[in-house]
Formats: sequence, C-alpha cells, structure tokens
Amino acid sequence: MLQGLMQKTPLLISGIMTFAAAAHGTREVVSRLIDEPLWRYDYGRMAARTAQAAAALRRLGVTPGDRITSLAWNTHRHMELMYAVPGMGAVLHTANPRLSDEQIVFTVNHAGSKALLFDKTFLPMVARLRERLTSVRTYILLAAPGTPAEGALNYETLLAAERGDAPWPVLDENTAAFLCYTSGTTGDPKGVLYSHRSVVLHALAAGLEGALGFSAFDSVMPCQSLYHANAWGVPFVAPLNGCKFVLPGEKMDPVSLHALIMDEGVTFSGGVPTIWTMYLAHLERSGSTAGPLQRLVIAGSAVPRAMAEVFQTKYGVKVRQLWGMTETSPLGVVSTPTPQLAARGSEATDETIWTRQGRLVFGCELKIVDEQGNEVPHDGQTSGSLLVRGPWVIEKYYRSDKSAVDAEGWFDTGDIATLDADGFLRLTDRKKDVIKSGGEWISSIDIENIAMGCPGVRIAAVVGVPHPKWEERPILVIETHPDTAVTKEQVLAYITPQIVRWWTPDEVLFAPVPLTATGKIDKKRLREQYWNVLAPVAG
Repeated sequence: MLQGLMQKTPLLISGIMTFAAAAHGTREVVSRLIDEPLWRYDYGRMAARTAQAAAALRRLGVTPGDRITSLAWNTHRHMELMYAVPGMGAVLHTANPRLSDEQIVFTVNHAGSKALLFDKTFLPMVARLRERLTSVRTYILLAAPGTPAEGALNYETLLAAERGDAPWPVLDENTAAFLCYTSGTTGDPKGVLYSHRSVVLHALAAGLEGALGFSAFDSVMPCQSLYHANAWGVPFVAPLNGCKFVLPGEKMDPVSLHALIMDEGVTFSGGVPTIWTMYLAHLERSGSTAGPLQRLVIAGSAVPRAMAEVFQTKYGVKVRQLWGMTETSPLGVVSTPTPQLAARGSEATDETIWTRQGRLVFGCELKIVDEQGNEVPHDGQTSGSLLVRGPWVIEKYYRSDKSAVDAEGWFDTGDIATLDADGFLRLTDRKKDVIKSGGEWISSIDIENIAMGCPGVRIAAVVGVPHPKWEERPILVIETHPDTAVTKEQVLAYITPQIVRWWTPDEVLFAPVPLTATGKIDKKRLREQYWNVLAPVAG
C-alpha cells in the first residue's frame, strides 16, 4: 500500500490551547467564582496559566500517566486543568459532586488519583471523605491566595511560582487524557477513558455547521457541567472557533444565568432540560426578554416540544436537541436543519427539529437493529436497539477486561430508537425503561413530551409498573411549577387527544420528580417508589 507523504503531527489537546492563544489570543474568557469578583482574561493569558498549572503539578511529582481528580464547578480554574493535566501527559478525572459519597469515593479510588483539586464549596466533603481516598497524596484548593484550607495547598500560590512559557511535550495522540465516569444509577459507575485523539476529533466535528455551528462571533456559556462528559466537548470547541467563553461557576439558577447572558452578550448556551425549563419560567414570570441569546442545545433527556416552541416563537431562541452519552464523548447527533427539510416548509422543519434527537454527524455511525440483530428500515417508524461506533466512541471501560463493543466495533447504547430517511434519530425509550403492556410497546418519552406542554407542568415522568391483567401499565408522575394548581383531569384532558388511547396512563400522581446526578429523571427510583400503585400486584 502506498503511504502518503504528509507530516504525522499528533492530535493533542495542548494544540487546541496553543492555537487559541495564537489565533484568538485577545478573545475574552469570563468566569464567575465562589466568593470572589468576576474573573476576566483572554485565551493568551489562559494559555500561560495553563502552562503554569502543568509546571506546578510536575513540581509536586505528577508524572505522565498519573490520574488527577478535579471536584469543581464551571470556572476558569477548572477549565485550565482540562488543558494542563492532559497537556503534560497525565489524566484528568472530573469527579461528579452530585454522586453519593460512596460513589465519589469509589470513582476516585478506582481512578487511582494521585492528587485532588477542589473548589472551596467542597471543603466539608473533602474533609469528610479524605480518610477514604486511599490513593490521594496531594490536596489543592482552587481559590484565591490566603483562603483557609487545612491540609491543602493553594492553586493560585502554586501558579505564582511558575513560568508560563514552557513548551508542551509531544505525546502519542492515543495517550489517555480524561477519565469520565457514568452516573452509576445501576451498580458502580463505570470509567470511560478518552484519548487526546478522540477529544480533538470530537471538537473538530462538534464545531461543524451541522452540529453546534460555532463561529468567532459567538459568546458561549456552558451550563452543562465540566464534569459531565467534559461539558459535551464545549471547552474545546469554543477555543478552536475563537468564541468568547463565559463560565457561570456554581450558579445555575435562572436569575444568575440571565444576568450573565445579558451582561456578557451570550449567544449560545446548553444544558439539561431542567435548567432551561426553569429559565423559561423565569422569563415568563419576569416579563424579560432573552436578550442576545440565539441558540440553545439541550440534552440529557428529551426536549419538551412545548418548551422549544415557546423559546423560538416568543423569544427568538432556536432550541436544538443533542443526543449522546459519556461513552460517545458525548456527541452522537444534533438536531440541525437540512435543505431537504427546508424545502418542505418551516412547519415540517420545526416538527422534525423539535421531535427528533438529531441527525448524523460525521465521525459517529448509527445503526438500529431488531432483537435478532438485523438492521431495521430507516422509515422513522421501525424501532430497535441503537448501536454506535466511531473514533470518539468507547471500546472498553477503564480497568475492565471485557470489550464494550461487538466484533464489528458497534457499542450498544441501551436506547430504543428509530432512524428516518433523512438520517434523523428519534429515541423512544431506554431498554430498561420500555413499557410492555399486553404484548405491545408504549413509549414513555412520547407521553412525557406531550405532558410537558400542559400548563403548569414543570417535569413529567412516565414509568411502567406491574398490572394484574396487562403485565405493565404506564403511570405519569407530575411535578408542577411553584404556586401552580394542576389536576389529574386537566392533565388527562390535555394528553389523551394526542396519544393512542391505550397509551393513556392508568394513574397521574403529583410529587417531586427525582433526578440523577447528571440531571436526568431517575426512573429507577420512581419505579421503586410506585411499584405497587396499581395494586393488587402479586409479590
């Protein structure tokens, strides 16, 4: 085979920061902090501080291959670690503080982390867990100099002692860069080990017009946590495209987010549906406008159509769904329009964009198969198991001897979905959440999306519970907006005309809807809580 005669420059995360400093060095980065003034600098100074952080870690004995844990919010210091740690050849484990104590201890110990860098919010947590973190030798507080923290070094003090002009080492592009753990709703969390190559390729693809579509004119504010699959890759996509970058810190409430959007000219943001449901309620309640905000990308669970419609028609904000998972880095598909849709008119375009998770993105292949493993037609109707493969899709979980993919490299996502002729994916359920009633399937996601349009409904969750005649039947759990009265009769009157009659939930309950550590509806807890609601049930 004839080899090409091009340079074999490795794809490295440090290369993204080097490029951003050279091409967009004066583009602003703004960060909220905990009990500190708003931080402002640019990509040029970020690059220097990132090099200082890497030098400080080297001085403390961190070597290539070591795992380092962060326990931090969306701040500039946390983002610096996302470049400094992999840039020096070590691996950053972004711990999820919303996991239970047991799961946090498990992930840090499973990672074998040598150092823990944490925000001051987590001082009590670190003190509580410290004796159980068996591999951690060094603790570093991400805070201003002089902030008291017993038994911990100070990040800013360490940086001040280092130079910011040291060159980055040239690594193999397949070197491990990040260790992200699944939320662990069933069993222990599982580690997904990203490489430099996978992160850079993901960032290049995610910035395309058919995906996030960033440009140097955008001001980007990620409300998806940096510890949640690297904030969906946005900390790498934004610098590559010269975007202004705004970090909201730990404050994800609608009033705080709205202030940053207005003050910093935010044009693009993203996060789980819960954040934007609350933000939309704030706009409606306060009579405010969305200001400069133009686009939202929402993932974690299906986007309620009613919310997307109000954002676009009343506030001029386009809502785009994204589907992915920790195991896909996480980009799988994004719901962006195409010429084929546009030719059918705006109504057809909106219908597809608002009811599908997204369309094919270069680099991530999709396949839907039936129970026998045969690929099903791309007709938008025939559902099956969703399989994925590509350069940023998992091959094996960290410290597992077993491959996570089949012989052809396909990873089973655990989702049930359809694909249509235009390449758009629609999720109908998670395998573990599928409801089978009288031998027929019911889509919990479809019912939830419709119920979310009912006035007063803040969160809608559908789960299947045992039924003495039909094996399983759906129940609907509703969490209403504060100070809002909604009745069972109102909810059923709203959803019944929009669904197949036998899909109608057997019960509508009003209660807080539990969420997982990544902001998804915790259906496992709901099933446990309401297992016997359609009694009598044997056993």
